[in-house]
Amino acid sequence: MDDVGHDRCTGAVRSFCAGSDLATVRDGATLTVRRGAAVLATFPLTVDAGGTPLLDAVGLADPAWPEALLAALETLFVTTPALERVRLTLVPGSRAERACLEAGLAVPAQDGLSVPAELFWQHGELWLARPRRTSFPQMHIVRDGRRHPLRPPQPRGPVYARFIPWLGQVLSFRAVDPQQDLDRFHRWMNDPRVDRIWSEAGDLDTHRAYLDRLMADPHMLPLIGSFDDRPFGYFELYWAKENRLGPHYDAHDYDRGWHVLVGEDAFRGRPWVSAWLPSLMHYMFLDDPRTQRIVGEPAASHAQQIRNLDRSGFAKVKHVAFPHKRALLVTLGRERFFADRLWAPGHAGG
Repeated sequence: MDDVGHDRCTGAVRSFCAGSDLATVRDGATLTVRRGAAVLATFPLTVDAGGTPLLDAVGLADPAWPEALLAALETLFVTTPALERVRLTLVPGSRAERACLEAGLAVPAQDGLSVPAELFWQHGELWLARPRRTSFPQMHIVRDGRRHPLRPPQPRGPVYARFIPWLGQVLSFRAVDPQQDLDRFHRWMNDPRVDRIWSEAGDLDTHRAYLDRLMADPHMLPLIGSFDDRPFGYFELYWAKENRLGPHYDAHDYDRGWHVLVGEDAFRGRPWVSAWLPSLMHYMFLDDPRTQRIVGEPAASHAQQIRNLDRSGFAKVKHVAFPHKRALLVTLGRERFFADRLWAPGHAGG
């Protein structure tokens, strides 16, 4: 996406490792991680001859592991989006060093470890509300004439949170709660601007039945997006193999797609899109590591959305004719997303 607010972030960067709300402040050559008023860890920070940050975690105490280290690393990566790696010093042979290597957080390097951004951003502990320790087991079933993996139950409550440095706000996604969200969903769907794209205007009972149907469908996951707990949009995630899009391309078992509506006008525009769009992709890749590809089907006439997808690294594949619209099939690969650091705006063209 285009550059948006890439000045170095000042003030605290928030992290949500293992359900904790941590704040990290960079003060000159020191990173300090706090939980509330309590200091979890303080990390000396230098820069090597090649300009790569060197984080000294030799003095990290066990009780602060791994939350404080992950929060410190996140601060370096989010305040310098072009940063490709961080060098890390830990006690050789320590539990922390072994854990970093075994978890795929770091790789061996001269005089310590190296933490590539491509690896770091695939660690769900920092962003997922309930990261899975193992993938949901695979068992294929046939439903509605389509063979696909058994899907896990839909989550409830929060699923993802991420601090957005160029906004100074927390973006979060949570599962739809029909009781809590029906009135808001009803208002959004009846907005003429939304209805031009979704064609789902109707009364309250119509929208209650719509959400109930999605909540009972294992291939769908309806979400509400919020900035600092202010709901702004509705998202439908789907497993592509069971979706209407599946028969139109060579759908793989864990391909995932999405639909979106931004219901609040105050959250329109590039700074907001540059936050929620890559974060939604990030959530889908983290939610199941077997997801190698994200697909979309914007209306071929929706020029603005297609431009946003272009800036976000999506590739155009072909046009697809549905009964209700002519769509453009677009795809985004896992390797492209993480290798090119597409969680931050400004990298899709690089």
